[in-house]
Amino acid sequence: MEKKVSIEYRVPYADTDQMKVVYYANYFRYYEMLRNELIRKSGVSYAEIEEKGLAFPVLEAHCEYHKSAKYDDILLITGWLSKVEGSRMQIDYEITTGGELLTTGNTVHVVITLDGKPRRVPEYMKAMLVSPAS
Repeated sequence: MEKKVSIEYRVPYADTDQMKVVYYANYFRYYEMLRNELIRKSGVSYAEIEEKGLAFPVLEAHCEYHKSAKYDDILLITGWLSKVEGSRMQIDYEITTGGELLTTGNTVHVVITLDGKPRRVPEYMKAMLVSPAS
């Protein structure tokens, strides 16, 4: 099973601001798109996770901007599960275009039941954990 997951996304005009670069908050949308694909690669969809009575809300979100993406750029969004501790998990991200690094970031999630009780990270997600040497 491939543990690092990548998707491509072409930047539409609607994602840019008046300066003709991607609006800063959109990078978090791109991280979410990748996160959903990472969950699918674990063998379940987010809808199935909710049907099992679980949710993975975001506790922290971080993005470091190295360079701006522009309209019509083809972004390579890559992410991986980098850390698991009890009911928390961290997903790390990189966004590049043409081999050039645009952003690095991460999100920290807690696994909870739909009524808000914490649960351990499910085995299907732990199986996606990338060791630091990867």
